[in-house]
Amino acid sequence: MPLSRDRLWYRQPAHEWIEALPVGNGRIGAMVFGGTGLERLQLNEDTLWTGGPYNPVNPAAHAVLPQIRQLIEQGRFTQAQALANERLMARPLSQMAYQTFGNLTIAMPSLGAVEQGSYLRELDLDAALATTTFQADGVSWSREVVASPDHQVIAIRLWADQPGRIHCLVGLEAPHDSALTIDGDTLILSGRNNGAHGVEGALRFEARARILHHGGGHSVSDGKLAVEGADTVTILIAMATSYRGFDDVSGDPSQITRGQIEAASRHSFARIAADTAASHRKLYRRVALDLGETPEAHRPTDERIRTSQTSDDSALAALYFQYGRYLLICSSRPGSQPANLQGIWNDSDDPPWGSKYTININTEMNYWPAEPSGLGECVAPLVSLVRDLAQTGARTAREMYGARGWVAHHNTDLWRATAPIDGAAWGLWPMGGAWLCTHLWGHFDYHRDTEFLRSIYPLMRGAALFFLDTLQRDPATGFLVTNPSISPENEHPGGASVCAGPAVDRQILRDLLAQTAKAATILGVDRELSAQMLDARSRLAPDRIGSQGQLQEWLEDWDADAPEPHHRHVSHLYGLYPSHQINLDETPALAMAARKSLELRGDESTGWATAWRANLWARLREGDHAHRILRYLLGPERTYPNMFDAHPPFQIDGNFGGAAAIAEMLVQSRDDEIRLLPALPRAWPQGSARGLRTRGACEVSLGWRGGELISARLVGRTAGKRIVRLNDRSAEVELIPGRPVTLNGPSLRTSPLVTSAE
Repeated sequence: MPLSRDRLWYRQPAHEWIEALPVGNGRIGAMVFGGTGLERLQLNEDTLWTGGPYNPVNPAAHAVLPQIRQLIEQGRFTQAQALANERLMARPLSQMAYQTFGNLTIAMPSLGAVEQGSYLRELDLDAALATTTFQADGVSWSREVVASPDHQVIAIRLWADQPGRIHCLVGLEAPHDSALTIDGDTLILSGRNNGAHGVEGALRFEARARILHHGGGHSVSDGKLAVEGADTVTILIAMATSYRGFDDVSGDPSQITRGQIEAASRHSFARIAADTAASHRKLYRRVALDLGETPEAHRPTDERIRTSQTSDDSALAALYFQYGRYLLICSSRPGSQPANLQGIWNDSDDPPWGSKYTININTEMNYWPAEPSGLGECVAPLVSLVRDLAQTGARTAREMYGARGWVAHHNTDLWRATAPIDGAAWGLWPMGGAWLCTHLWGHFDYHRDTEFLRSIYPLMRGAALFFLDTLQRDPATGFLVTNPSISPENEHPGGASVCAGPAVDRQILRDLLAQTAKAATILGVDRELSAQMLDARSRLAPDRIGSQGQLQEWLEDWDADAPEPHHRHVSHLYGLYPSHQINLDETPALAMAARKSLELRGDESTGWATAWRANLWARLREGDHAHRILRYLLGPERTYPNMFDAHPPFQIDGNFGGAAAIAEMLVQSRDDEIRLLPALPRAWPQGSARGLRTRGACEVSLGWRGGELISARLVGRTAGKRIVRLNDRSAEVELIPGRPVTLNGPSLRTSPLVTSAE
């Protein structure tokens, strides 16, 4: 059996969706089951959602806002929450849901029994290729599947080592209002999406599956295409909807899919697969990670996951890291929608939480590994999302709050809804857009591209303007606070969730206002507005340490009496990670308070929440603790057989958060400072990483043995000085683009370009 580096592999077909293997090109995807007599590919296209363009802003919201604020100031939280639920929330109260597209099936009813020990199902992360091989009837059979970003099709090749042996029935089906037609060698599935929550379905969709075969013939059989006596069969699948934007559904899916199928049909499967691998590798091969070879690496992936809590399998963590990168490449590329709660893979019309964009942590976590693992291009769909939200969010800001700028609450969907949904205990949190804006700044900070900064500055500026207009003076403390708000999804001892000025709001606002002001300075604009932003920032309440020694989640010291002491969200620790406001060097007391909060919350939680905890412990430079949490994350309670994260159910943010944590354990950066091996656990005594990225537009490769740095190689993409730290040592490095600098051993000795800064 193959060594499992950069491969997932199994000895049996998938029987459940969480065992199937994902392929995707950013826009379309498939889950490959690897069946023998009956193969199934569950299909997705990233714009097939319920509903159509809609405006969810509640026209009664603005009038009732002052009363709700007053009730919160008076400590009458349950009354404030009840009033918000009655008169402030979105109409409808729910958003639209991401949908499955359907299934392509390949039946081989005449196939005999599979020879024992011959079956192999694998996913090659480097080639973006899913393969199934087995022997039956004295024949070696092979199926290969790719999702091509260049040709915009999913391509399947069926092969047998004896000519004329392929006999199969190919079907295409969808659980929607749809009709199937057959045009020669092509199955065509056309239909309309479903409405939801009073919003009518407005999308048309179409899928085409063309069957190309060498040898034999084909015919129509009971709504399927039957292939008889072929040597090889290639199936090309194209999918599209009429979606052109959150306010435009005038596209022609028939024209789109016809063009894609015709263009792809001019190429062989080998050409399509080679183009797919080349496009994928431009991103995937930027970073390599070796945490040591283990005997377990020669075992099937599902077995490794089952035994991960009792075996020493450091290579599984390296595989998990690269799988996270693979999933991001496959679910988020320029021109696609952003990765949602399930990336692009969803087999349901009613998926958990609508498989939406939950922007009070989950969508942000999806993109935590993008920059440090060299996938900056994959952030492009997130930037596009924020551009859209700035438009719809301006309406919400104006009509709901009477404010300038724009706002988004805790969820959004394909139609870029920004009003608060679900109920005040979840949705009345106005910080979603602000948090997303910190990712815009983060992309700039990793690349130092001033033209990009110029393009996104209006988005950051608009988000900041909203808070300049809506922050309230807290009568008890005199500080500026958000009101109304919540600490995401958590309830305080006042019998409600609504409150004023929770810690996470203040921390996000400190980042947003400082980053926007700094952007204005770099661009030479808005001097007066920058001063206003920095003044407002200085008037926000500081982080506070409570009676348990913990970082307070709320302005009041309520943590000890909160109904859920082990709550999954650790929103008040945003300042430690992903932000750098709280850190061991500059704010050690707050860092220790954050540590106490982590201890009180506990290590084990839902998949994504476990991943967040691993990142937080890594930021505290406690590698063994971060590794203990990571090991739990990779175990069977939090990882499905196909390595999808188990919330449960499946949510992809845990995969991405776990990948980010592994990078965070090896290299951390802040401004122009780089810290090497800040949280290296004893479980990874030797290894190497190539191509990790840092803030300040730098690429870092490093190797270590016996827990000690051997060497590190830095390549800057912009000129300037960087401070490199390793434990208690440091060096100042002058970087020149295209001229690598090597730091040797734990002493950080290097070339004359470097001066000691110990």
